[in-house]
Amino acid sequence: MLVAVLVILGCAVADVAAAWDGSRFVWYTTDAGDNFKNGLPIGNGRLGAVVFGTGNEKLVLNENSVWSGPWTDRANPKSKDALQNIRESLISGDITGAGQAALDNMAGNPTSPRAYNPTVDLGVDLGHGFGISDYTRWLDTFEGTASVNYTYDGTSYSREYVASYPHGVLAFRLSADQPGKLNAKFSLSRSQWVLSQTASVNDGDGGHTVALSANSGQSSDAITFWSEARIVNSGGDVSSDGKTISITGADTIDVFFDAETSYRHPDGDAAQTEVKRKLDGAVTAGYSEVRSAAIEDFSSLMGRVKLDLGSSGSAGEQPVPTRMSNFKQDPDADPQLMTLMFNYGRHLLAASSRDTGPLSLPANLQGIWNDDYDPPWQSKYTININLEMNYWPALVTNLAETQKPVFDLLHVAIPRGQAVASTMYGCDRGFVLHHNTDLWGDAAPVDKGTPYTVWPMGAAWLAADAMEHYRFTRNKTFLAEVAWPVLREAARFYHCYLFEWESYWTTGPSLSPEHAFVVPQGMNTPGAGEGLDISPEMDNQLLHQLFTDVGEACALLDLGSSDDAETCTASTETYLPRIRPPAVHPSTGRIQEWRSPDYADTEPGHRHFSPLWGLYPGRQLATSPDLTAAAEAFLDHRIESGSGSTGWSRAWAVALYARMPGRADDAWRHAQALVATYLLGNLWNSDSGGDSVFQIDGNFGLVGGMAEMLVQSHETVAGSGNGTKNGEEEFVVHLLPALPGKVPDGRVDGLVARGGFVVQELVWEGGKFVRASVLARNGEVLRVKVQGESDGFAVDGESYDVDKGVETTTDAVYEITAI
Repeated sequence: MLVAVLVILGCAVADVAAAWDGSRFVWYTTDAGDNFKNGLPIGNGRLGAVVFGTGNEKLVLNENSVWSGPWTDRANPKSKDALQNIRESLISGDITGAGQAALDNMAGNPTSPRAYNPTVDLGVDLGHGFGISDYTRWLDTFEGTASVNYTYDGTSYSREYVASYPHGVLAFRLSADQPGKLNAKFSLSRSQWVLSQTASVNDGDGGHTVALSANSGQSSDAITFWSEARIVNSGGDVSSDGKTISITGADTIDVFFDAETSYRHPDGDAAQTEVKRKLDGAVTAGYSEVRSAAIEDFSSLMGRVKLDLGSSGSAGEQPVPTRMSNFKQDPDADPQLMTLMFNYGRHLLAASSRDTGPLSLPANLQGIWNDDYDPPWQSKYTININLEMNYWPALVTNLAETQKPVFDLLHVAIPRGQAVASTMYGCDRGFVLHHNTDLWGDAAPVDKGTPYTVWPMGAAWLAADAMEHYRFTRNKTFLAEVAWPVLREAARFYHCYLFEWESYWTTGPSLSPEHAFVVPQGMNTPGAGEGLDISPEMDNQLLHQLFTDVGEACALLDLGSSDDAETCTASTETYLPRIRPPAVHPSTGRIQEWRSPDYADTEPGHRHFSPLWGLYPGRQLATSPDLTAAAEAFLDHRIESGSGSTGWSRAWAVALYARMPGRADDAWRHAQALVATYLLGNLWNSDSGGDSVFQIDGNFGLVGGMAEMLVQSHETVAGSGNGTKNGEEEFVVHLLPALPGKVPDGRVDGLVARGGFVVQELVWEGGKFVRASVLARNGEVLRVKVQGESDGFAVDGESYDVDKGVETTTDAVYEITAI
């Protein structure tokens, strides 16, 4: 009976594969070969797998706390004594001398923190070489599963791959449409630091175990992990040579995998006990139950948001390589590919970032998927844009819980950053982060170059993200227990670190991330490129947002008479009023990146848009038409000069243009350009296109930018927060703020706005708004705009009154219709 059920299941999967939904499936008629960047990624937030789908299968397996070694104190003790002289050199104009002194005295030792490493590879030798036909391989972005089907020697073979969040394991099933046709040899392997490798057969419970433990360094306190695959067959014979498991003549074979590390467990016994617990549970439940629970969990997340940008017809039913080739020639012919990229990005986020306990880890530069012991940029957490961009889709596309690992990492990082603040800056209160960190919360400067090393602003950006999480969720417990400690400790550092210059509180030494300017005459080495200075524009915007957020949190939590009152008062009364306002270049009319208008760009088309942080993801530049216009001039100039030269840079351009009135078509053009130019074979984002370096941030940033075109909520009502129902800032729910002309008809359900409003339905036709329904989760005043206007529509049948807004009831739904 079991065999009959499996045969029917195999046929059903094949039938589904015959009619592809072009917005849901990433599918191919060939395997991935030996190219990791062609493989299909699945994950449960902690464990990840990349499926190659070859005749003799290889799976790259990852566990997100397998990194290259223990924490190391890299803080440079020379920094504190050198800091004042470096500042004085910058103020007096010795840019070159100050930069060299900073690198000599402030660079970390060693210069980089730890790197993310592979866990193990699972090899499955099926003996299927030449002669495979009717091949199909696919990823289902809605269910979070991957599958392979093909015919070999007259038999149809199927493989299915599931990442289970409920059971905490990866699970794979191999089956055939004829009984007794499965022959496979299984092995776990790793090319570095293997401590032991065993395989055994246990007939008592029908389980067959392959275990491997490895560490990623030679020191006794290196990260050590234990991985195990349980292999359960139906029919056939099983044997082991101590290193591999061989199964012959089976009807089906199920594989369950887990890995646990010393990062999360106090000792090896505890880690191995957890591996056994999870695998015992999965084997007892059986593959079908593990699969069902995994799909139910994952699809519940994916189903919160549904996007329809129009049908592609037969163009959307082609395999990915064909669609990509056609898209490069005519992107408008396949709107479903853009929808697929939206769904794929949300799949990647849910697969690589979940709440897996008190030491959850966020998605890194490659999410959770890595096959390299020396990955690009150590595949760490780069916090001058990349980590933050990873979470741009989280709140607006209703995946708020995926952001929890970011705050877990910050909890680890705060004490590290406090120690670095004291050692390097002489600040005995508050915490600092520079432009990278790792799973240990490493807070020291990273690498060695004046355009990137000494940027003590990472904590300010992440503090802003914590406050945004509150604005979307209105979770007061989160605000008090998670966001406030980050805001408070970040503010306390800057209270100490900032110094007065030209009547403003000023940062320095600091920089505009990864960009350099040409040293002017009289500043030591004219014509050379340097990055270090005082008061870069981005720093000022981050500080303005930080102290604004501190003030808001203090009021909401009523901290005026608490032990934190001093931090509240200093932030809002001493520092906020004297943060340098955004500067506009006197001759170009563009936002000015550095303190002096005399600095010329070394790269006019630089990939970072740091001085526009206050437009997106911040909002300071969006509060003034003049500042928005200056930001627009800056972005246009940078794009015309060649910016958008990486996938993630294009994603940021999408979001920035979406925030600019009248630039919707430019936002869409850059979204299409990202897809046409920067995607790898499996639709991962790349650094520079072709088969270049994999960086997942562009996948996530694209989703955030596309959502920003459909719903925005950063605008506030002047004077709100005083006398409103909950005493909160009132945000405007702006529907279709940047609808491009090339997407005249469509619908999106489930996007979230600040204030906890859920846009359950949003429909447009002929480029015009038709209707929307909005759920008021928190009973706040609903303020609405539609396509840039505050009139011309009704709420629950009555013309909208812009002066009053709509008083709402918690969990009630409000219907908005065009008049």
